[in-house]
Amino acid sequence: MDTETRDCAVIGDNFMRPEKFETAIRARCGDAVSLRSMTLPWPDEPMEHGYAKAGMDGLKEYQGDPDMIAAFVGTAEILVTHLAPVSARMLERMTRLRLIAVSRGGPVNIDMRAAKSRQIRVVNTPGRNASAVAEFTIGAILAQTRLIGIGHDSLRAHDWRGDLYRADLTGRELSELTVGVIGYGHIGARVVRLLKPFGCRILVYDPYVGLSDADRADGVEAAALDALLAEADVVTLHPRVTEETRGMMSAARLGAMKRGAYLINTARGPLVDYDALTAALRSGQLGGAALDTFGIEPVPADWTLLDLPNVTLTPHIAGASVKTVTVAAEAAAEELRRFIAGEPALNPC
Repeated sequence: MDTETRDCAVIGDNFMRPEKFETAIRARCGDAVSLRSMTLPWPDEPMEHGYAKAGMDGLKEYQGDPDMIAAFVGTAEILVTHLAPVSARMLERMTRLRLIAVSRGGPVNIDMRAAKSRQIRVVNTPGRNASAVAEFTIGAILAQTRLIGIGHDSLRAHDWRGDLYRADLTGRELSELTVGVIGYGHIGARVVRLLKPFGCRILVYDPYVGLSDADRADGVEAAALDALLAEADVVTLHPRVTEETRGMMSAARLGAMKRGAYLINTARGPLVDYDALTAALRSGQLGGAALDTFGIEPVPADWTLLDLPNVTLTPHIAGASVKTVTVAAEAAAEELRRFIAGEPALNPC
């Protein structure tokens, strides 16, 4: 590392706490950085999800007043953040910025075109929550297939559902099921790894990523999407949202699933047509669904899915874990160390 002290602004929140960033940065960079921090109120206050605000074109999933953020960053050379926005207009005020480290899977809160035009290095932390989401997905599958959600809801309502022991109502073990995994990235691959000990048949659809040698040796099968939908008892979603995947679980594809199958979505809300999903759940085409992400967040209070008995719903918390915070902070700190040492980024955007 060179001996110059770099000015670094850290903008955390109540999940990615600034002190976690600071501890990780100090461990790797020592006194090579001068740190100052601020805390945004997320998740106690909502983030901006869309493109509604003037001057924030192309940014999503961010929090923080642009003028306040720009003033705080000021003459810093490095910005470490989770949710703070960085727009083209803001970059006109943050003229010394040379590195932005974003502790999330994609820099959706950064105007990447503007950053690149100013030769600002932007890095992220892909896979930071892969372990958390994969574990949560297994829990969501079990909540549906073993009737954990239904049993919990009934008992909380003081209704002892002894009938759930009936052979025509009780759940099924993963060991006898076929699970279809759509998307074989950081999270999908971990879900496959966690599913193996259950002894279920595992099908994977991803047109861009081939199976690992270990997964092929363990009997994991690559499958076309149509075949996966037709054969799987459980379908779990793990692709990114792209023009190709947006709304991919349409009425036609839900109708192509095995009758009585379960849909699990711990990825992104826009992957699913929710009107079609509601209809499939009501008709019995699907036996149930576990959903952690939604097209609109927070969900409307009068949303029909909230009242369906065969659905397990959680408020977009699959990636929230103590380990996720630690992994993301350490990954961001390593990117700072590499920047200061003149080394290439590990995860350039």
